[in-house]
Amino acid sequence: MRRTRVLGAGVAAIALVLAACGSDDGNGEDGEPTAENTEPAASDAEPDGPEAAEIRLWLNGPDTPDSMREWLVEAFEEQNPGSTLAIEEQQWEGLIDRLTTSLGSTSETPDVVEIGNTQASTFTTVGAFSDITDMLPDLGGDDLLDGFVEAGSVDGNTYAVPLYAGSAYVFYRTDLFAESGLDVPTTMDEFVDAAITLKEDNSDVANFSGFWLPGQDWRDGAAFLWDAGGEFAVEEDGQWVGALSTPESQAGLELVQTLFEEASGAPADGNEAEPEVPFCAGEIGMMLRPGWVRWSIDNEEIGCPEMMENVGVFALPGSDGEPAPVLLGGSNIAVAANSANQELARNLVSLILSDEFQSQYAENGLTPAKVSLASGLGDDEYAVATVEAVSNAKLTPAAANWATVEGARILEDLFVSIAGGGDIEQLAHDADAAITGQLN
Repeated sequence: MRRTRVLGAGVAAIALVLAACGSDDGNGEDGEPTAENTEPAASDAEPDGPEAAEIRLWLNGPDTPDSMREWLVEAFEEQNPGSTLAIEEQQWEGLIDRLTTSLGSTSETPDVVEIGNTQASTFTTVGAFSDITDMLPDLGGDDLLDGFVEAGSVDGNTYAVPLYAGSAYVFYRTDLFAESGLDVPTTMDEFVDAAITLKEDNSDVANFSGFWLPGQDWRDGAAFLWDAGGEFAVEEDGQWVGALSTPESQAGLELVQTLFEEASGAPADGNEAEPEVPFCAGEIGMMLRPGWVRWSIDNEEIGCPEMMENVGVFALPGSDGEPAPVLLGGSNIAVAANSANQELARNLVSLILSDEFQSQYAENGLTPAKVSLASGLGDDEYAVATVEAVSNAKLTPAAANWATVEGARILEDLFVSIAGGGDIEQLAHDADAAITGQLN
């Protein structure tokens, strides 16, 4: 889909930083080369290949496990003799600010970056990534997740391609369900009732959550907003505006507040990081989390493998009995426009999109970038829950400036205020004004 190249205030701010830093060429203040730039570059690469270099890859959070990272380093260095691959893990918290600063600097930029699918449009719009349209056929072409390709494309050219996708589903304690006489819920009303019942029946456990929902967790809260027919923002007369003040959106936010107050024992100002910690402490009856959380629980070092026998999963049910519209999470991968190692960076993207690497995402419970590899998820209850969750999943608004909304933490602040018992109508009105300001 064609996207108009129009810079709103938020995107324009990112563009200004990128432009200001883009002249960072490693020279001194007087424009003369610094000492380290006067030495000729050594190369161990093949004569007809790219000059050897250390390639820096930013991966975010724990979604790509260590075993996959080790495979990637070994395969890349074997395919590109003399070059090395350094994988640097970034936290999602504050990522937009770090990307804005680093991508704008020729000396500080990573070569290849993972970026959230909801953030890709903003950075492609301002020229932060290299055009890799010519690579699409070899990377997978029509086999690639279409919505993610669209999120990484501008004016018919592609700058970021899918890395993986993953919609959250419900992890629950089968033993606690049995003790409370609960069946797996099939509608949203049944789900809410079950969450409240679990909390009441386990009131002797400190901080217990029938449904674990930390205050900042708008990404999981989105499912309840969307199930009620609400939206974060909509396009009207060519402009994007906040839409949290509509009756449908407020009904969804009121349900979120009910869950905060009657079902969750999570911190009202907390985030959704490290869910295995409260889960393994016996403080969670249900939680809406991506598939990789299974491996965090079933982990001797950070989890509690002994509890896996009492773990079940199901897709969050919607009001109509179909799977609720959970947020379609996931990431894109892109070559930084300011990378000095364009060919090696492209080689790395090709390796990341290879069947050998992508199939490992499926083995770890995430939807691979290629549709044809989704069968690798298997056919157990985790695979079934993944497929059902994806079937009705949604993306955040397709506004070019959406990343600036996330960067401004408008939604985290909104949900924390809701968790604190704030007035929904006033909070929604204030959030709409802030969202509209960022999107235009």
